[in-house]
Amino acid sequence: MSIDGIINLIKPRGGTSFKAAQIIRSWSGEQRVGHTGTLDPLAAGVLPICLGQATRMAEFLSSTSKVYRADIRLGVVTDTYDAAGTIVAEKDITGITLGQVEDALQSFRGVIKQMPPMYSAIKHAGKKLYDYAREGVEIERAAREVEITRLEIIQWEPPYFSVMVECSKGTYIRSLAYDIGQLLGCGAHMADLIRLRCGPFLIEDGVTLPELQDAFRHNYWQDYLYPLDIHLSEWRAVIVDPATTKSIEDGKSLELPDNSVISCAKESNRVDKFTDYCRVYTTGGQFIAIMRQEHDSNLWHPEKVFFRSSIESKNQMINGKE
Repeated sequence: MSIDGIINLIKPRGGTSFKAAQIIRSWSGEQRVGHTGTLDPLAAGVLPICLGQATRMAEFLSSTSKVYRADIRLGVVTDTYDAAGTIVAEKDITGITLGQVEDALQSFRGVIKQMPPMYSAIKHAGKKLYDYAREGVEIERAAREVEITRLEIIQWEPPYFSVMVECSKGTYIRSLAYDIGQLLGCGAHMADLIRLRCGPFLIEDGVTLPELQDAFRHNYWQDYLYPLDIHLSEWRAVIVDPATTKSIEDGKSLELPDNSVISCAKESNRVDKFTDYCRVYTTGGQFIAIMRQEHDSNLWHPEKVFFRSSIESKNQMINGKE
């Protein structure tokens, strides 16, 4: 039987995100397992792991905002922009004040252009940038637009200081630390990083690998499994009757009128690339699909269908098809 849902894993320092997903695959027996948004080996914290049908939701979860606590070390620059790298420059930070750092942070709030680090998994000509970096090859990169909605100092103990960062998908905290150091003229690198939130998932609600291993061993892992649609709470919700459910399962584009048969939840004030999407439920409350509005026809198209309706599933079980 497929395991469908999301686990709010707290990744430990030192391990890769891929390895964490592999471990959970072996414990669960579910072959479709993946993470949403890589955390560097140095970093710890929230790493949502998708299982079964939830792996098809990864693109939506990875696009949600993230919150980090980052420790930044002034006066030392490394090739990877973090503590795992080789030191390439050192400068005296005498004269760097808290006020100067706070002033520097103002340049990084809001929508900014950020240059991805060479030591990253971004691909160039089918090869990851960190592979080029390890060969001593520098690849020209284009700056990417990211948004930092919160950036504030929470601890000041020079040469270290800590910041709380809330940011969009694609933000490199290592690059942020490097760029702050460059603006201050003394250099800097990220000394430590903890992801405190990824979308709806909070670190205080997460589970560690040892805790999860025990849950699988004693068969209470379901306690840590969140539903597929947990991160879609701000999307419009549509409830459909059995006939419309069947049409959606057949992949048909259709109108979704707001009447007694189909009801829509009030849309939030979000402005992002998913405002043309909605989540779909049966009259029994089962989440069955994500639909996208086609502007040329004003019809809604089933972008992803997750589960067959309960009536059809029961018929298939009776007929021995499942």
